[in-house]
Amino acid sequence: MGGTGHSSASPAVGPDGLGQVKKRTVAMAGLDSSPGSVDDVEDIDQREEKKRQPVKRACNECRQQKLRCDVVQDPWTDCSRCRRLKLGCKIESNFKRVGKRSRNAEMEREIIELRKQIANVQANAAAMTPQQQQQAPSLQSTHVTPKQESSHVSPAGVYQTPSAISSDQYMGSHEAVASLLDLRSGFDGSNYMRNGNLFKRIEDVVVVPEKVTELFDLFFMFYHPFLPFLDRQRLPDDYYSASPLLFWTIISVGARRYQTDTHLLNSLAGPVTRLVWSTLADIPQSYHVVKALCLLCSWPFPTSSTSTDPTFMLCGMMMQVAMQLGLHRPSHTQDFSKFRVELIEEELRDKVRTWAICNVVAQRVSTGYGQPPSTLYDWTLSASGSVDPNFKLPEDIRRRLDIEIFCDKVTKTLYTNRRDPVGLCSDQERSSLISFLSRDFDELEDQLKSKTDAITDLYLRAANLHLQLSAFFDDPTAKDYRERLLSLYVATTSFLESAMTLETDVGPVLSYTPYYVYQMMVAGACTLLKLCKSFFAAHIDMEYTKSLFNRTIWAIRGVSVSSNDLPERLAEVLAQMWRMGSTQNQNTSATSAEMDDSLMLKVRCRMSMSLLFDSVWRWREDAQTKGRNIEAYLKNPTNPDSNAESSASSTAGAAGRTSSSTPGLPGDPSLAPAPMLSQGNLGVPPASGVAGLPSGFLEPNYEVFDPLNWLLDGLVDLPYSYSAMSGMEPQTIA
Repeated sequence: MGGTGHSSASPAVGPDGLGQVKKRTVAMAGLDSSPGSVDDVEDIDQREEKKRQPVKRACNECRQQKLRCDVVQDPWTDCSRCRRLKLGCKIESNFKRVGKRSRNAEMEREIIELRKQIANVQANAAAMTPQQQQQAPSLQSTHVTPKQESSHVSPAGVYQTPSAISSDQYMGSHEAVASLLDLRSGFDGSNYMRNGNLFKRIEDVVVVPEKVTELFDLFFMFYHPFLPFLDRQRLPDDYYSASPLLFWTIISVGARRYQTDTHLLNSLAGPVTRLVWSTLADIPQSYHVVKALCLLCSWPFPTSSTSTDPTFMLCGMMMQVAMQLGLHRPSHTQDFSKFRVELIEEELRDKVRTWAICNVVAQRVSTGYGQPPSTLYDWTLSASGSVDPNFKLPEDIRRRLDIEIFCDKVTKTLYTNRRDPVGLCSDQERSSLISFLSRDFDELEDQLKSKTDAITDLYLRAANLHLQLSAFFDDPTAKDYRERLLSLYVATTSFLESAMTLETDVGPVLSYTPYYVYQMMVAGACTLLKLCKSFFAAHIDMEYTKSLFNRTIWAIRGVSVSSNDLPERLAEVLAQMWRMGSTQNQNTSATSAEMDDSLMLKVRCRMSMSLLFDSVWRWREDAQTKGRNIEAYLKNPTNPDSNAESSASSTAGAAGRTSSSTPGLPGDPSLAPAPMLSQGNLGVPPASGVAGLPSGFLEPNYEVFDPLNWLLDGLVDLPYSYSAMSGMEPQTIA
């Protein structure tokens, strides 16, 4: 008994053989000396061992929401939240949280798939004859399997309806199962495996890896030289990891003239546009999104009306997002982030390049659309390499930035007068200011002359045209008025010749130029038209001007990437304006003052682009008076030098024919009718109905160009609709 009493005073020994001192409680008092004390100690040790093991305190539902949970496991009692919401309260050892974005993406994908199935069933039902409907089971009772109604992916990645493909082209059942979204793995439906290859997918458009590589090569070969700020050495997957929007924007730009699949651009228009807005709504942003907006503002999706063109709005968002991320102060990124930022030199240089390109694109958009610029040329873009080599821009970007800084100087100097509603400076100041700006341009030209390339020279000529277009705001009674018109004529011909040289010497790359070049070409054509139909025609070579104007019409039509888009429509308008003006009898006996007044503009608030808007307004007035309909002319484009209503040319290759209707120049190919683009250039196949006229476009008095955008909203759009493309097959255009 004494031994028993001694053991009660000694430390208790645990199951692992290590001495552990246990606290004595009232319940344990006196039990050490009882015969069952050893068993009681073992029970206590087991309970202590269970306490040391980790226990999941929260149920699955509370863990998913990261909320506190009061579940009781022994005995089991549901937590108060699950009881209140009538949820299944349970704890699973292999439970993993599911991201809301992944779950929402899956729900959206399922909605798209269901809509496609419904549309396909309805289309098949409408196509069935009465006999087939009697033989076939009721559509309401027919069970449609995923394989029967799964969307088909063409080799280039465009969705096709099941009726357009053979049965052996469907995805196998194992591939369909592999492509399903696994919520627990966080798969977002952006890609899936098929035959061992990883496909890229956006909504119902899927692009295979081989086509991704090909489209990236096309982008960097033809488009990137006009905006050189991306890294060509990076793989497409690297761009996708950085930003899906940047990846799909590169794919969209590369698909503008993709001969392998002419439907791809129109198929991507809706999904990529929706991705743009959903990405902008997701805050915070990545600066790679800013890169995507730079590309999208330079090569926007085709549209038939300025009412549906979001480029200027996206340009403003591009600059605001860039400044919100601190790209204008890339070395002080920490000031614009609540998280600790580690400054990496390569990333710093990339941000400096992106910020420079942002300002370049913003300046071109504002110039081309006749709007005030939202640029910011401050310390970051003016820092010299001696201060920090990471701020030194590549030479090609530096040169083009200098050109756009000059354009900004022209805009702010000539069109930002607070005392004038149009923004023009006073007549007394204009002559001196234009003289100083012309001197600045000459210095910039000398600075870039020794190290410029064909593309940079084209931008330089466009900047000079932007400066000289202000001549249409000059006082016709001024002494140097004719000299200003002559400088404008020289600047116009110089720019247009540079564009034509780019097409012949460098290669057929004019059709790959950004939207800004097309806008300046239209302004140049309007300038030639305005000068040739005025008293100034006596001071220029009319035959050369006619030839250059006709070549410009051909070049603008060549820029078109989709039938009935703005370049194609405006080229037809210019051709009609030229022919309409040539039939008018000019009063050669009129006084000089009357002739001078003919060059004055009615539209004056669009800066250097006021001439373009003014010219189209005048054409609209004449077209409405005579009941003209531009849709009837898009089938056979008008020859500016023809006396007929429209040229007889309706096939590709008409540019090589001679123009027999041109008096005095029967063998000059430069005055040949501008050709219709081939199907490959248009990017669309022929469709049923009138060639070149998609269904829904035969509006009697549709306005081709609407400076007052709100007048025609919702009247006519391209065959694809940005808001009505989800779940439906992309509509092709003829």
